[in-house]
Amino acid sequence: MNSPIDLFATAPYQPGKMGKSTAFQSERVLVGLNAFEPGQEHASHAHAGADKVYVVLEGNGLFTLGDAEHRLRAGQCLAAPAGVPHGVRNDGGERLLVLAVIAPAPK
Repeated sequence: MNSPIDLFATAPYQPGKMGKSTAFQSERVLVGLNAFEPGQEHASHAHAGADKVYVVLEGNGLFTLGDAEHRLRAGQCLAAPAGVPHGVRNDGGERLLVLAVIAPAPK
C-alpha cells in the first residue's frame, strides 16, 4: 500500500449479498471491508489459527461471538480469537460498513 485508501469510497455494497473487498494484504495481516445492506449477513464461522477484529465504520448491527450477541455501532470493535465462531447481521434499516482485520492473513 503506497498511498491512502478511501474506505468509504471503495465500500463494496451489493444488492444480493454482503460485499467484501481487500484493502491490504501481506503474509502477516489482511485488512478488508465488509459492506452490508439492510437484511444482509455473514453467517457464523471461525478461523483456525487466526484472530479477527471487526471495527464498525458506519451504521450498526448484531455481531455474534461464540454464544453471545453484541450490538455494535460506528466507532466500536469486537475481537474474535482464533477458533471462536463469529458472524455479523445487519438487522437495521441503514447500511453497515465494517473493517475486518485478520492476522495472520489467510493463505
